[in-house]
Amino acid sequence: MKRIMIAGTGSGCGKTTVVCALLQALVDRKIKTSSFKCGPDYIDPMFHRKVIGAESYNLDSFFCNENTLKYLLNKGSQEMSVIEGVMGFYDGLNGRGSSYEVSQITNTPVVIVINSRGMSESVGAVIKGFLEYQQPNNIVGFIFNRLAESRVQFVKKLCDELGTEFLGHFPADSEIVVESRHLGLVTADEITDIKKRLEKLAFAAEKYIRIDRICELAESPELSFAPPAFVKKHNARVALSKDEAFCFFYPENVQLLEEMGAEVIPFSPLRDKKLPENIDGIILCGGYPELYADTISENTSMLKSIKDAVESGVPCIGECGGFMYLHDEFEDMDGSAHKGVGVIHGRAFRTPRLKNFGYSIITAERDNLLCKKGESFPVHEFHYFDSTCCGDDFIALKPGKSESRKCVNADMKLWTGFPHLYFYSRPELAENFLAACERFRKNG
Repeated sequence: MKRIMIAGTGSGCGKTTVVCALLQALVDRKIKTSSFKCGPDYIDPMFHRKVIGAESYNLDSFFCNENTLKYLLNKGSQEMSVIEGVMGFYDGLNGRGSSYEVSQITNTPVVIVINSRGMSESVGAVIKGFLEYQQPNNIVGFIFNRLAESRVQFVKKLCDELGTEFLGHFPADSEIVVESRHLGLVTADEITDIKKRLEKLAFAAEKYIRIDRICELAESPELSFAPPAFVKKHNARVALSKDEAFCFFYPENVQLLEEMGAEVIPFSPLRDKKLPENIDGIILCGGYPELYADTISENTSMLKSIKDAVESGVPCIGECGGFMYLHDEFEDMDGSAHKGVGVIHGRAFRTPRLKNFGYSIITAERDNLLCKKGESFPVHEFHYFDSTCCGDDFIALKPGKSESRKCVNADMKLWTGFPHLYFYSRPELAENFLAACERFRKNG
């Protein structure tokens, strides 16, 4: 099994650029390639999917135990697996969720990307620091982004002196730039010339990156794990929002539902006039509804279709952007209000900064669609919006913090709020949701 992690010194160092370049080069070489992303990220995997033409998966050691993490990596792996790190290599939540932790659990070799712009001899201090900060580690070499050609030989010599490998560089004048917005990168589907950019990246990778050597270093031992066992198969049809406005979902969540017996049917709140026929459940995932507010609010037949379904008792999960969509009103980027579904009686509104960003553990205050009172599970939040009706059916607590807050609107048919769910953190959540869908199918 071949696998390699491309990690970085910090956010913005260029690891997504390097990963996409490497993936495209591997695909062009006709190597069966799979990709993964450390942490709770939606946007980077979209770029991976554009390159390899298949799903990209998340590996999150805050959400998952060691056995599940190994299972997911093995399940999604092809001839060559490329794992993109999150933030800086050692950055996590009290050690949990870091790229370093994922690499240790999965015994994956690591290449560190350094943004070399504005540095000379200080590059050596960065190399030495990453090699020695925590040991053991699986760092096998470095790639240098934005490195001036005049410094290449010097940096190669530094790597030799420090006992590590120079695995390539991208020039300082690289013209490949991916735009950003308030939640990070623009999504891959929004870049009209993405194929041309990926072709340029692959050309640059073949010219500047030691791909053959990276493939040699990627040789890794087989993983030992126990596959998860599901108590029961559930016969249910679940509608999943999926378009430009609602594009933040984990493919692992969908696959887990399907493995448990569900038929997952994508639909577009932007373009479709109503929900798919004969559904037993609805998942409204996150995304950018604020960027498509006019189209969403003008699609009144879809608004009515969802409201009628929820009010008739169809089990519904609404995460972040899906939660905003369920409101009476939600704001766009300019603060103008737009009509929503009308299930949550309030207004979702824009704020100037990230709200409740990061991981939390949430605990149920009442029996609900996903779990029983007193039960807890991990979630993640990443949004600039707030609500006049955030809900009070769960208590959220950030690890290592003492202050808690109320969140989520939940009952036996509805679970909706800003937190994002990861079903593999606790598969019973998916089983409970599908059991409710199956009951609706039988009883209405």
